[in-house]
Amino acid sequence: MDFEIGPGLFGEGFMWTILWSDVLIFLLVGAISLFVASFRRNPQNTERWRQVFATRLGMATFVIIMSYVVIALVDSIHFRKALPVTEGQSSEQVFYSNDVHSLLDLALGEMGERPERTYSAPFALKSWNKENLILPDGERVRDYPELAYGGAHLASPESFVKDIAIKSLVGIGKGLAVALALIGLHALWLRRSQSAGAGEISPLPWKSAWITFAIIMAVLGWLITMGNLYHVLGTDQAGNDTLFESLKGIRTGVLIGTLATLITMPVAISLGLAAGYFRGWIDDVVQYIYTTLISIPGLLLIAASVLLFQVWINNNPQFFEIGLEKADAKFLALCFILGITSWTTLCRLLRAETLKISQLDYVQAAHAFGVSHFQIIKRHILPNLSHIIMISFVLDFSGLVLAEAVLAYIGVGIDPAMASWGNMINMASTELSREPSIWWNLCGAFFLMFTLVLSVNLFSDLVRDAFDPKTKLETA
Repeated sequence: MDFEIGPGLFGEGFMWTILWSDVLIFLLVGAISLFVASFRRNPQNTERWRQVFATRLGMATFVIIMSYVVIALVDSIHFRKALPVTEGQSSEQVFYSNDVHSLLDLALGEMGERPERTYSAPFALKSWNKENLILPDGERVRDYPELAYGGAHLASPESFVKDIAIKSLVGIGKGLAVALALIGLHALWLRRSQSAGAGEISPLPWKSAWITFAIIMAVLGWLITMGNLYHVLGTDQAGNDTLFESLKGIRTGVLIGTLATLITMPVAISLGLAAGYFRGWIDDVVQYIYTTLISIPGLLLIAASVLLFQVWINNNPQFFEIGLEKADAKFLALCFILGITSWTTLCRLLRAETLKISQLDYVQAAHAFGVSHFQIIKRHILPNLSHIIMISFVLDFSGLVLAEAVLAYIGVGIDPAMASWGNMINMASTELSREPSIWWNLCGAFFLMFTLVLSVNLFSDLVRDAFDPKTKLETA
């Protein structure tokens, strides 16, 4: 279900369209902001996070992760364009297209609106497949036809190399100009903050963050500039731009990793704490539940659940006005199913750790003084489990992003109407067997997924080193 907030912010030709996943991602950002604000009140947690960001690697990986998050947010602001007025239509009546666009589509220009007939290689001027062509003199030949959009601005094919070199410099220059402007504003803010009394705190390696941000903006500037002139990563079988599809898949990857993990956390934390702290019949029930769930093959359970929900969607079309709403509903169902089936490992870890902590002297002393169970869990148990929860959150995020690609391969992943790296990799599995092979559809999804997962894993290592007490003892 989506909510439309009347036309007007862009003008009379647009109408905002809000999907449920859009609402969730902005609520998620708000919750994370409140979480960060609460952490700043705790000097111990603030110092631990400062240890994470005190390294160049921590700063660089954090900037990369935030770049993905910002792109996902920009791609989550949707709208529909008004259809042209037809003959006989009243001027007061406005009908809107079923095609849903986002602010990311506007930022990428015409990159996603220039489909070709079929495959084309990166930066190619002609199609990948031969077709029957009719020459101006009427002769029929079989040759590679020229692309309708890729390189159509060139006056002659001889200027191809020169045009790429000039346009590349222009694109990189635009990206660096934006980066330098934002870095300058941030440096000015830091200088004012230090002059206001924060100079006694050890400075963070902001240069690493600035260099990483400048590189990302230069790459984005180059991709957007060149992507509106050529097909930088070629096109797929339907003629869609592969670079555009890869960038649109960022939102799906970020959301499926984050939402599924956030669904996992409350279930695992509550059941793990209850089983380890109260023991007895509560522990037996929790162990029975996660033992039963573990005994069921995970892929089989996920596939059966997704297919059942797909049947419900097909039998209730009245709940969905546009096609993207169906894809969004299936996507949210997949996030929920992945979250519900992925909590068992963390629950077992928290149960074991809670059993150990609940027997320590200071917890027993709190019991002797009559402190309530809720206060003991809040003040003594949960803070000592925070490092396990944070590390598991980051690692589960990476695993769920990769799981989406596996689910797409067996046909129960994201709906094809929604761009995702898993669908791109699934399509590329058959294209690699062609002769010659079509490799570029795999490269876009693979590179973006690899960069995100690698950055998250490196960042999680730093979080573990800062928050895990065992690591500190081993270092000492």
